[in-house]
Amino acid sequence: MFLFRRAAQSDSLATLPGLETERLRIAALSARDAEALRRLTDDPAITGAVDFLPEPFTLADARGLIASGRRGSDRFNGVWERESRALVAVVGTHLRGESAIEIGYWVGGSARGRGIATEAVAGLLVLLARRFPYRSIVAECRPGNVASWGLLRKLGFEDTGEDGHRPGRRVLMKTDSARTSP
Repeated sequence: MFLFRRAAQSDSLATLPGLETERLRIAALSARDAEALRRLTDDPAITGAVDFLPEPFTLADARGLIASGRRGSDRFNGVWERESRALVAVVGTHLRGESAIEIGYWVGGSARGRGIATEAVAGLLVLLARRFPYRSIVAECRPGNVASWGLLRKLGFEDTGEDGHRPGRRVLMKTDSARTSP
């Protein structure tokens, strides 16, 4: 029984440490981040692309999303620019069964096209691979989302040929064993 509890505790995203990259600070969103999360996410370009986000995205929605991380199977990581201290993106991490972790992300309008998502996701991939070396890392993406599809391919993900759980999405899996440096 002790071994079962110990294994279950190690498979929690709740204690995943934060990290810093060259330009970014990445850490679990907390209650004090709710208003910044609402401002970032209440954008039709984001709520229209991420199927579980309501439109409009309210302060109550932001608080609920942040609170969902307490379970340990989901965690929404804020991505702040170190220089401006502004919340510019979110990278979600989600335990899927006993063998996979799913990642997903969205980036605020002013930060798009600046490599923020690449830097943030690459940093988290290294952290997740170290913390959960026995789990595969997957993502779901619409093939028509050229920017996101390209980012995932650049970071070593390949199309599995399987449809995702969300409408119109395909499953991609990180396949290369090389470390992805932020």
